[in-house]
Amino acid sequence: MAFTLYSLLQAALLIVNAVAVLHEERFLRHVGWGSNQGIGGYGEEPGIKAQLTNLIQSVRTIMRVPLIALNSITIILLLLFG
Repeated sequence: MAFTLYSLLQAALLIVNAVAVLHEERFLRHVGWGSNQGIGGYGEEPGIKAQLTNLIQSVRTIMRVPLIALNSITIILLLLFG
């Protein structure tokens, strides 16, 4: 398989899919990445853990419908062109 722009986009789509399916109660809280953990005080810079938790929640919220469309398009393209 050659390294093309399409394969790079496919890899990015797989990573976003992996982030979107992380379940908070089943996985994230067991490793200490729950939504209520790691919250700093007012005026403090959020740490990397809090920023990644916010990123995961944002991807799960905002990218739900676009991921369905992108996955459908990717499946159709793979069926048509191999």
